[in-house]
Amino acid sequence: MRPNVIIVSSEAAPFSKTGGLGDVAGNLPVALRKLGCRVSLFLPFYRTTAERFPDVEATGLSVAVPTAGRFVVSQLLRATHDGVPVYFLKRDEYYDRKHLYGTPEGDYFDNLERYAFFCRGVLEALKARGFEPDVIHCNDWQTALIPAYLKDVYRHDLYFANTATVFTVHNIAYQGVFGPELYSHTGLGPELFNPNGVEFWGDINLMKAGLVYSDIITTVSDTYSREIQTPEFGCGLEGLLKARRGVLHGVINGVDYDEWNPAKDTLIPANYSVDDIGGKAFCKKALLKEFGLKLGPSVPVAGMISRLVEQKGFDLLTEAASDIARLNMGLVILGSGDAKYQDQALALASRYPKKIAVKIAFDNRLAHLVEAGCDLFLMPSKYEPCGLNQIYSLKYGAIPVVRATGGLEDTVTRYSDGGGTGFKFKEYAPGAFVEKIKEALGVYKDRQAWAALQRNAMREDFSWERSAKKYMDIYELAVSAASSRAPKS
Repeated sequence: MRPNVIIVSSEAAPFSKTGGLGDVAGNLPVALRKLGCRVSLFLPFYRTTAERFPDVEATGLSVAVPTAGRFVVSQLLRATHDGVPVYFLKRDEYYDRKHLYGTPEGDYFDNLERYAFFCRGVLEALKARGFEPDVIHCNDWQTALIPAYLKDVYRHDLYFANTATVFTVHNIAYQGVFGPELYSHTGLGPELFNPNGVEFWGDINLMKAGLVYSDIITTVSDTYSREIQTPEFGCGLEGLLKARRGVLHGVINGVDYDEWNPAKDTLIPANYSVDDIGGKAFCKKALLKEFGLKLGPSVPVAGMISRLVEQKGFDLLTEAASDIARLNMGLVILGSGDAKYQDQALALASRYPKKIAVKIAFDNRLAHLVEAGCDLFLMPSKYEPCGLNQIYSLKYGAIPVVRATGGLEDTVTRYSDGGGTGFKFKEYAPGAFVEKIKEALGVYKDRQAWAALQRNAMREDFSWERSAKKYMDIYELAVSAASSRAPKS
């Protein structure tokens, strides 16, 4: 029998999205449903959702949520996404805001209260709606209180006696840490505020709540699941993760090949496929025109599409820029983020205007054009839990040059004598990065070898079906873990 799975997320495309979490939470339920899984999705009802999806309907149900010593009422709304029921908790004082998590100046001051309300509200809505969840699948710190509530506030509630929890870490660096004076907003008992519970160096750590109290932990690649058990990548939680390694699993995110496929992409000037790649040259010409680079058709062009933050390796790029500019290649950069790295990127374009072009923007059409028009795709990330752009690049024949970390290690196979799908370097150093670019350019000169490499890359399959099947196995493990627990008194 297929489990009844409730996926809870603070964002999910197409309703709300700031990054990869939104893609995962939007696509995974659809893939699970296609495998016959009974699945529903729960989200906050943000202003952006209300503006873009006016047809979201009321269910007629409201839930009273205990919040910091008072009851706050939330309406329950409903929509459907590719056959998946999607439920929203509507409370305007928490979610009717311009941004999801904060303004460019910083996080919202009441994020703990906002997402504690959401977590508790989901559990109350499940009871009000009459769901009987076998598994509640939580994602990142914003939903991490749900496993803690089930082990504490609802531990005697027979409605959830057999409910298992899966908690997915999308990025361990973002943990939801708040001062201890806000603990009353969690609604948890005081006995949970200790080093074995949600306390973290005197503060509240919501990510830790998910890691401690969930039945199964997943993260978004096998390599990342091992990396976060080390001091270099664990962000202070490596000891806990190592202690729970027996229930820690890595599952690579899938991608939506209906959207990211050069054979049917409606956002690029010419379509192409692994069997006929001719249209890529036309896309390259359009890309160079868009970014204002005057390079010949035989000059290789590398691309980067990214949030401009330290994680993505922009300090490494800046250090390596003078060496890269001396190579026979062009570089286009698309993204936005920290002011520091935006300024650095624009400074590179100003310093090397014939070789490097930058657009500071979040632009989906341009993102597709960069993937379609580039010969190479650069991802020198300091760390990368999964990454999606290297997977898109494989399908578009834009050969990845990546640092061998996290999901980049798991999705790109090192080129060797005609085999492999891209180029990887391990040391986080500008010299190692530049040497790997040089190696790629050397292969590019051999047109036959390069064409074979592109075919290898474009035949890779990271569809959601494959990832969803792994999650189905994990849900079965979680259900088994829940059923083996001692009955609640």
